[in-house]
Amino acid sequence: MESAQFTIPLWLDLTAVGLGGIQGALFASGFRGERRLDLLGVAIIGTLIGLGGGLIRDLLLGLPPASLQSDWYLVTAIAASLVGMLLAAPLQRLNNVIVGLDALVIGLFGAFGTSKALSLGVPIVPAVFVGICAAVGGGVLRDVLMSLPVSIMHVGSLYAVAAGAGCIVLAVLDLFGVPIFIAGIAGVAVTTVIRWLAVIFDLSLPEQRMLYRRKVATETGMMPIIRR
Repeated sequence: MESAQFTIPLWLDLTAVGLGGIQGALFASGFRGERRLDLLGVAIIGTLIGLGGGLIRDLLLGLPPASLQSDWYLVTAIAASLVGMLLAAPLQRLNNVIVGLDALVIGLFGAFGTSKALSLGVPIVPAVFVGICAAVGGGVLRDVLMSLPVSIMHVGSLYAVAAGAGCIVLAVLDLFGVPIFIAGIAGVAVTTVIRWLAVIFDLSLPEQRMLYRRKVATETGMMPIIRR
């Protein structure tokens, strides 16, 4: 991923893919009952999380997917998924570690997506959008493949909001001339902290039906109630 000021090394890009693969495998290994997965299923989910965000980012930018330009991306994602399987049992009781890893993965993919978009001359708002899609893309693909409710569309713990905040911070700092490396670190930190705190303290946006009920109450306040 390139910017006018800074080029992210391949090893750092692969680090994000690897962390995503581990996090995806940890998530998939936690299913019980009818939804439990075999080794291949866990590996597929881990690989999808590791590569999904980057694939969506590059497709939105009209670029050949970076994960298909080198052998290392797929190898890293699969190897990380296997590591995640091995760590599933030891980390089963360490929920904070899993949450922190998830938050870091979101932050990294968001920062990479936004920076790559900005380096290609994409305006700030679309660049932030690309970053958010890169951050949550792997999770969306995972939920669709697993026939689960898409997490970013339901009441939860500020998944996309955390990614958006970090991407905005990165884009604004870049606008004011802050080196992209420093801006990226700040963006990742903001996303990670917001996501982690949201999970720990169970923070979320208001439910849509709560707003709808207030509107209905206002509009029908003077209307008689008909009881049958």
